[in-house]
Amino acid sequence: MKFWKIKTALFLNYFVFAILLNSVGTVILQVQNNYGISQGDASILEAFKDLSIAIVSFLLSSYIVRIGYKNAMLIALGFIASICLIMPSTHSFGATKLLFAAVGSSFALIKMSVYSTIGLVTSSEKEHISLMSFIESFFMVGILTGYFIFSYFADSSDPASTAWLDVYYVLGALSVVAFLLLLSTPLDESSIKAEKNESLASEFAQMFKLLASPLVLIFIVCAFFYVLIEQSIMSWLPTYNNKVLLLPVALSIQMAGILAGSTALGRFLAGILMKKFNWLYVLSICLLTAGSLVLLAIPLAGSAGGKAVTGWTDAPVAAFIFPLIGLLLAPIYPAVNSIILSTLPKKKHGLMSGLIIIFSALGGTTGSIITGHIFEQYGGQNAFYFSLIPMGILLACLILFNRMQLKTARLLS
Repeated sequence: MKFWKIKTALFLNYFVFAILLNSVGTVILQVQNNYGISQGDASILEAFKDLSIAIVSFLLSSYIVRIGYKNAMLIALGFIASICLIMPSTHSFGATKLLFAAVGSSFALIKMSVYSTIGLVTSSEKEHISLMSFIESFFMVGILTGYFIFSYFADSSDPASTAWLDVYYVLGALSVVAFLLLLSTPLDESSIKAEKNESLASEFAQMFKLLASPLVLIFIVCAFFYVLIEQSIMSWLPTYNNKVLLLPVALSIQMAGILAGSTALGRFLAGILMKKFNWLYVLSICLLTAGSLVLLAIPLAGSAGGKAVTGWTDAPVAAFIFPLIGLLLAPIYPAVNSIILSTLPKKKHGLMSGLIIIFSALGGTTGSIITGHIFEQYGGQNAFYFSLIPMGILLACLILFNRMQLKTARLLS
């Protein structure tokens, strides 16, 4: 298969950072137990992760082609491998904040490079959206794997134990493997570099010019609200399982993996469905069904307490049903990302990838912080009802985005 080695490297890079990035929900729960941090204060970890993604993407999106996609990914993998190997010797909330700042900064380079590289190894819009969906589905496989890796190191008998920090030795080793695979993988970037003759200042200005496009603006709103929904649920699901459903710590982390697993399956299926059906119809049905699932699943949590839970077999039904929302939300993000990228010329993919990352990061931070404070003030059940509001806004934005994209495609044809 053509480009199989670079595609494998892209999958592995995303897999590594999926575990690191989305461990924030698990770590939010652990720092509450280890360091006595409140739920509102713990939510700041999302900001350290996402704001570092946004800042690095903003500063380097116009420079990523000069660095080189492969070089940027190697820098990110080498840096985060070093940080992971240092992490187990630290035992403080401050060090945890710095860890997520490092993870976010490195992921900015990875995501810009991966998204831009997809354009180099695909030759049609359908191939682009399919590969994007499969890569994003593998990202969710990484998240699912991460829940089980972290739960293995968690000590349910002593929630205050910091033994879970040893997980970063494993993640550091995995980062080294990803680094070595990419280092040995060829990637021809000559066609993109040949188009970049502008000055750095001119390239930076192009990002703002791109941001002024109505199509790009409505896409950014879609990306922002999708990630706001996803991260508000994903980052707080382990805490919801532990504090609301009263599951043990390790089981709370493991069962949050249902969300990642259902999202991975949803994105895998999306890679097939998007080749056969109009994307707007698929995504609209998914959003409406997701909203119905919230209204069905959250009330079940009210009757889940009072029963001792020791494992998967005696966990309340609410712990299984609500995470299935991932199956419904899953197709949205890779689909809209692929559509905007395939609509634009390849030479603008680096800049557009930077904008995707910036506003996705801002959406993730906003969703997690709002959910954390609602969780603290009004309880876990009310915190997840909040997701219905951005779901309604996102549905309206997707309809508008579809109209603008069709108009733009006709003008370019």
